[in-house]
Amino acid sequence: MTASNTPKRRWSLLHGTRPETSFTVGGPSLRGARVLLRPLVADDYDAWLAVRSSCRRWLQVWEPRPAGGKHLAEDRSSFVSRCLGRERERQLGYGFGFGIFADEVFCGEITLSSIQRGPFQSGVIGYWIDEAKAGRGLMPESVVVVLAFAFDSLALHRVEINIVPRNAASRRVVEKLDLRSEGVSLRMLEIDGVWEDHMRFAITAEEWSERGAVLKAEWC
Repeated sequence: MTASNTPKRRWSLLHGTRPETSFTVGGPSLRGARVLLRPLVADDYDAWLAVRSSCRRWLQVWEPRPAGGKHLAEDRSSFVSRCLGRERERQLGYGFGFGIFADEVFCGEITLSSIQRGPFQSGVIGYWIDEAKAGRGLMPESVVVVLAFAFDSLALHRVEINIVPRNAASRRVVEKLDLRSEGVSLRMLEIDGVWEDHMRFAITAEEWSERGAVLKAEWC
């Protein structure tokens, strides 16, 4: 077994040892200036459901689903199953899901998913937030915290965010961070039963090395 393939080395590549990252049974917990990002667990269901219920119309129009398909199931067993699925993804190194907590109150979710290793070394960030907490800078801060985790701990080379052009609230997040636009992918994903174009925003490790310290100082 070569040094680069030892379990210790694989753990370092997957999880890193950055001081802003702590590890629990459910995976890494990440901290910013105002937000705590941690994996959701069964005990978070009531808080999660309360936000989902109050923001159902705000959120459902952006959910990936086929025409005639059901919206995201909100019962307890489905929530627990998703938590377990995220844990399996984390263990396999395919993705990391986090609940967003501000002042110890749940207010949204952010994921680093579709992680590809080999020649790609890439991942995709997705997010949603409580409508009542939108516009306060919590989501840009959360994105920067996940970018720091992706580049500094996981050693990814590229991270992208894909947004439906008419989703102004999500676009404001990447605009605040001045992430690079790469154009529009036509009919990229089926959203709420419609094949929607998506604007692609991305940042690479080279860009992070130039801008990461400034972004962390500004938002974290």
